[in-house]
Amino acid sequence: MNLDLPLEHVRTLLAVVDGGTLDAAAAALHVTPSAVSQRVKALEQRTGRVLLIRSKPVQLTESGRVVVRFARQLARMEQDVTAELGMSGSGAPNTLPIAVNADSLSTWFVPALAGVPDELGVCFELHRADEGHTTTLLREGRVMAAVTSTPDPVQGCSARRLGHMRYLACAAPRHRDGRALEEILDEVPVLIFDQHDDLQDAFAREVTRGRAAGGARHFVPSSEGFVEAIAVGLGWGMVPRVQAEPLLRSGALVDIAPDRGVDVPLHWQQWKLDSPALAAVARAVEDAAATELD
Repeated sequence: MNLDLPLEHVRTLLAVVDGGTLDAAAAALHVTPSAVSQRVKALEQRTGRVLLIRSKPVQLTESGRVVVRFARQLARMEQDVTAELGMSGSGAPNTLPIAVNADSLSTWFVPALAGVPDELGVCFELHRADEGHTTTLLREGRVMAAVTSTPDPVQGCSARRLGHMRYLACAAPRHRDGRALEEILDEVPVLIFDQHDDLQDAFAREVTRGRAAGGARHFVPSSEGFVEAIAVGLGWGMVPRVQAEPLLRSGALVDIAPDRGVDVPLHWQQWKLDSPALAAVARAVEDAAATELD
């Protein structure tokens, strides 16, 4: 099997994935859909594997994800080379796709990006995902770096510990009202961020030795909206300490378990590329995490 991958065909596969269809890729590449199809087939023959499921939108196979990840890494290196040669003005924007969890995004992560030197001309493409699922975006090649809860590096990536984000169990004062903690967890409605959010149930199971939160459930998929929903009395939930402390001081929230909390470890994973822009982002993120995370 000849594993010398034609770069034109690799870029075509990436265009198909980004466009979602062969027709969209053809329009982006200024070729016919037939030419796109022939290039993808030739690439599959070269690798000896099916790379693309031709649905609408198209879906990658596991082998296809490997090739697309290579395509994105290649594009990154081309951007870095043209920038070093002073040719970046004629190329594509210096875009870095990064996956980050909602709570980091709404607290410490965006200010961290201000530490990236302006002269690098980096444009950030942030993808919000649960910290337990950001590695999926890395594995699929959709992002170059991610804030994640797992220390185990994705293949082709490095991983570094950032610290941990501490969460406090909070509710509006009226929900405390003399209740014991287990009563609150059993009776008061609970706030859930989305279907991937197990933080509240994990806390309840630890307190009650096995039972998930027992009250009604409200789903609020916004970090700021989540905290506001707790403050107005919709129910209890786990709030990042940095967001909770001002509201605890003002009396808008109460900590229903002051002797307990949940620490979520955070790690930075990124592609193993010698990229000045990616290295600068990593430094800025690590510097911010050192002061903002526990």
